Amino acid sequence: MPRSRAVLIGALVVLALTAVPRTATAAPAHDPGPTPVVRATLGVATSNHAPPAPAWAGPRGALRPLAELSVRRLRTADLVAAAKWGTGQPIDDPERERQVLAAVARQAGEVGGDPVATVAVFRDQIEANKLVQRALHRRWRAAPAQAPTERPDLAEVRAEINRVNDGLVRAITASEPARTAWLCPVALLPEAARAHRDQALDGPHGVALARGLRSVCAPPPSTPAGR
Repeated sequence: MPRSRAVLIGALVVLALTAVPRTATAAPAHDPGPTPVVRATLGVATSNHAPPAPAWAGPRGALRPLAELSVRRLRTADLVAAAKWGTGQPIDDPERERQVLAAVARQAGEVGGDPVATVAVFRDQIEANKLVQRALHRRWRAAPAQAPTERPDLAEVRAEINRVNDGLVRAITASEPARTAWLCPVALLPEAARAHRDQALDGPHGVALARGLRSVCAPPPSTPAGR
């Protein structure tokens, strides 16, 4: 693992374990508002829109929508965990994961993005989602009184995830210059911290956010020999 990526992951994990949550702030202006299932179950806003940052915004501005959407996608893990709780459905779902990765690769190609880089980021997003699900199931087994009393419809939750995925694909594509720049880890860390704080993530969600952002700072394309 490149040193810069390892430093970023370490910093995000420390942030996740030491941050003091606060009340979530209002959703960004481009957020159209949550779907009913998300509003009812989580009480937090999600967004499936991530317009390209203005040219003057710099690397941090370019990476901000990606960080925000990563947190919002991570929040859906609570819904998936609740939908699967008590049903015997495994957290790992290889077929669903293959479908998601194939879909985002296709979408990346359609919007002029890099399918390989997009899939790499989404593999981490999926693993981050599963980290939260496992943490919640462990918590609910240890403290049954904290377990959800209502089960969200998994198909509806996945429809919401697909909408957020669409925004993430576009954010990954729009942020390519920032993601492949050498200072990407320096720019991404404060944006991840900002999203972490604004959405009042707890420890498990913060650790999962670090996992979900692991491949955001991609190495720049290699230059052919002799050029």
